Amino acid sequence: MRFLALLILIIPLAAAADPLPSWNEGATKRAITAFVAAVTEADSPDFVPEPERIAVFDNDGALWVEQPLYTQLAFVLERLRELAGDHPEWREEQPFKAALEGDKAALGEAGMEGVMQLLMATHAGMTSTELDAIAADWLKTARHPRFERPYTELVYQPMLELLDYLRENGFKTFIVSGGGIAFLRPWTERVYGIPPEQVVGSQIALEYKLVDGEPTLVRQPEIAFVDDKAGKPVGIWRHIGRRPIMAFGNSDGDYQMLEWTTAGEGRRLGLLLHHDDAEREYAYDRESHMGRLDKGLDDAADKGWILVSMQRDWARVFPE
Repeated sequence: MRFLALLILIIPLAAAADPLPSWNEGATKRAITAFVAAVTEADSPDFVPEPERIAVFDNDGALWVEQPLYTQLAFVLERLRELAGDHPEWREEQPFKAALEGDKAALGEAGMEGVMQLLMATHAGMTSTELDAIAADWLKTARHPRFERPYTELVYQPMLELLDYLRENGFKTFIVSGGGIAFLRPWTERVYGIPPEQVVGSQIALEYKLVDGEPTLVRQPEIAFVDDKAGKPVGIWRHIGRRPIMAFGNSDGDYQMLEWTTAGEGRRLGLLLHHDDAEREYAYDRESHMGRLDKGLDDAADKGWILVSMQRDWARVFPE
């Protein structure tokens, strides 16, 4: 009888286990769980059918660390330095000049389009398979300059929990990043549980060719699409074909994605991560060269977007 009584106590506790243990109790966590309940409960006036439960997430600064440089930019700079001897013109041309001189301000102003220019110049002519292998190998060995851990370990634990929580409630989760789609796809399924077909990103032009009799996709020296700022809603519509009901970003590069998502009919949720924790990660917003949050910081309240405070809302930042 004692065992049965204990079992009766344990079962409700397990059922009520916190799906977001790394989120501190407070208004932000309640807003997230209330939204999920509202759109998933069949008798709710805000119920959303499962196929329409689309949630989109920026990557840099929203799912993993983006300071002191975007991770993909750190990857590209290494390749750029290797090839610089064969390209003396890079010493005078932007954004190559800024990259070689370590000018973070100029690189920040160049934005994701500048990153894509660097990527195009340093990886044109490669096949898609070759770049996948190079990116995966770099991520295995590269270490963050401050935390001295692999970049794929510097993903945010609260966001991993949020992704799992949404999927458990019938959401399909997508990455919508200004970063290059070819850099992201080799590892996002392993790290985030997001398969490559659910990654939307900036793209270099590809050409189908037969190389030694083998069908191959070869990267061209041309930018096909920049998935940043106003490009994000375009990328979402082209790739997903549905307007999301939830969007999570961290910078002004995500402004239009949140704006378009939350302007739709029915219950919507827009969130912006505010990096305000210099001790556990970084503190930056309006003046940052990477991941600048200025207009979004001003407009979040009027737009109904939630500002997620890393310092206040997260009990931990990175996985242990």
